Amino acid sequence: MLRRRSHSSVGDAAPSDKELRRAVEVAGTIADHAALRPWRVIALRGEARERLGRAIAEASGATGHDADKLAQKPLRAPLLLAVVVSPKRSAKVPDWEQEAVASGVAHALSLLLDDAGWGVMWRTGHYTRSGAVHRMHELDPDERLLGWLYVGAKPSRKSGRRSTADAKRHLTSL
Repeated sequence: MLRRRSHSSVGDAAPSDKELRRAVEVAGTIADHAALRPWRVIALRGEARERLGRAIAEASGATGHDADKLAQKPLRAPLLLAVVVSPKRSAKVPDWEQEAVASGVAHALSLLLDDAGWGVMWRTGHYTRSGAVHRMHELDPDERLLGWLYVGAKPSRKSGRRSTADAKRHLTSL
């Protein structure tokens, strides 16, 4: 985890469908109360990224050059993985816990892809909850988009060291 870095700029190569399926299988083994698997991942390649760009521009209300600039954002990586909370009815597992599981899958997936040599960055923003983006991803009414993992070839230049958390501030005892 100390070696992992977010890569805001990646190259044109991306994992194959086979590599991606395996990473999703492994990421899906995270702790999941009642084994509900309340998540799914949508792979966006090629033209699907362009449709997402148009949906983001529509959601923003921007026009002209500003809309064009927003529409280019999903083209920054050859593969985007939309991470979706897909809640399941459960008397035992509340909605917030199911969203936490989907977040865990996204984080595990980013670690797995990074370890496999891919550049990854998790992007979020208010567009994830917009109607236009929801429709573009063909989400069910109760599903929520957490964001996208932008995935591509890892850049050759190294980024700086990640500092660790101050355990004295973040770890307490009762």
